[in-house]
Amino acid sequence: MRRVVATVNMAALAHNLAVVRKRASGSRIYAVVKADAYGHGLDNTVSAFAATDGFAVACMDEALELRALDPHSNILVLEGMFDGRELAAAKAEKLEIVVHDDWQLRLLERDGVQGIRRVWAKFDSGMHRLGFPPEKADEVRTRLAALGINTPGVMSHLACADEPDRDDTDRQLAAFAAVREKFPGSPASLANSAGVLLHPETHLDWVRPGLMLYGVSPLLDRNGEDFDLQPALTLSARLLSIQDVAAGESVGYGATWQAPRACRIGIVSIGYGDGYPWRAAATGEALVRGTRVPLAGRVSMDMLGVDITELPAAEVGDEVILWGEGLPIEEIARAVGTSPYELVCRLSRRVPRRNVEQAGAPIEASV
Repeated sequence: MRRVVATVNMAALAHNLAVVRKRASGSRIYAVVKADAYGHGLDNTVSAFAATDGFAVACMDEALELRALDPHSNILVLEGMFDGRELAAAKAEKLEIVVHDDWQLRLLERDGVQGIRRVWAKFDSGMHRLGFPPEKADEVRTRLAALGINTPGVMSHLACADEPDRDDTDRQLAAFAAVREKFPGSPASLANSAGVLLHPETHLDWVRPGLMLYGVSPLLDRNGEDFDLQPALTLSARLLSIQDVAAGESVGYGATWQAPRACRIGIVSIGYGDGYPWRAAATGEALVRGTRVPLAGRVSMDMLGVDITELPAAEVGDEVILWGEGLPIEEIARAVGTSPYELVCRLSRRVPRRNVEQAGAPIEASV
């Protein structure tokens, strides 16, 4: 066994949901668990988010997987159905669906809505990704009413809520307010994680937090702990070899890294085949025995090097934390020029997820 593990802290997940509840106290919550709960493992998160008012996923396959784990909760399918087969599944499993395009409306008109728990109409308030144009609000309301849906949910999505100095969110809120006027009595949803954290005026009836539930900040220049969030996933591996490298000698593919002095290099049992970013070679750090150490050499498919010269007591079998508890994933993302969304979602299937009830739980002994 390679001793690579993603440790999922169930208490942290529950804590982060409570932070959402406190910040959006007047709203109900859809906990967004798409993409295998942002890489944390869907089965790991369902029980931790038991206090949510509902779950949101991207597509029907995810919804059906979640329904098998949770037979009773509200489940919202954000992309809606792609065809009649998926609409039939949504009816059978009593799902909530988003309708964002005319072809989906036609599908509802053809096959009916009996069994659907709720239909949400999505409008494009400025992101220009999914949603009806706001000027079609009257038509959408009329067509849904003809199907017996008099108070559908209405929603939109924020494009720049994580950039508070821009006025895009104000413009989107105004555009969405005009749509809401066409749907009196309908529940409304707009806020994502950044909206929950920075824009209370967007909270409305339902909020849809994703990344913040996992203890990660959606803001480029802030860490989760700045908002009282706790990291829910710690990615760790083990030192599997230690090499003494003379000054001027190279480490790794391409000989791109040369030892500036006599160095002690630890070889860690993780690489880009596990989802760790290849680009981390130049600027990445890891945590060994509570100390940050720089990476040494290119990241390989199954291994990477760290400079542990300043840790003479480090030995084969020591745990190496790549991100999580003690080493914020946001800092790794900034160092490699990517988003923490990408890092958590790219972990490969060969990295097992392991649940613990609280931070600092022991991990199995090494070699």
